[in-house]
Amino acid sequence: MVAGVVGILAAPVILPHIFHGFHIAHILLHVGGITLATFLTILSVMAYVRVHSKRLLITIFAFSTFVMAEIVTLLDATWPSLYNLGDLALLEVGHLLMIMSLGLLAMGVFRND
Repeated sequence: MVAGVVGILAAPVILPHIFHGFHIAHILLHVGGITLATFLTILSVMAYVRVHSKRLLITIFAFSTFVMAEIVTLLDATWPSLYNLGDLALLEVGHLLMIMSLGLLAMGVFRND
């Protein structure tokens, strides 16, 4: 799975910035976040298939939202100020998605079924 995520992101994201000093470390940090969040999403889907709990369903949404947040922040780190949503910077969208994923994860953890 790690090879798949890195392989997909290698040509468009990683290779053009390979000689940009510490900027590549920032990009690799977000690639690692995408890999970890994808792994956790897949694990929660597998657990949901076995248990069918509403808590696990909320956890799937939380980790999926975190994948989206990492993709958005990777886009902003790779091509800053290229993609904006009107007056809203893409970095702020990433922060909103991260807060949303934390809220969903808290709902999933503290929910009483």
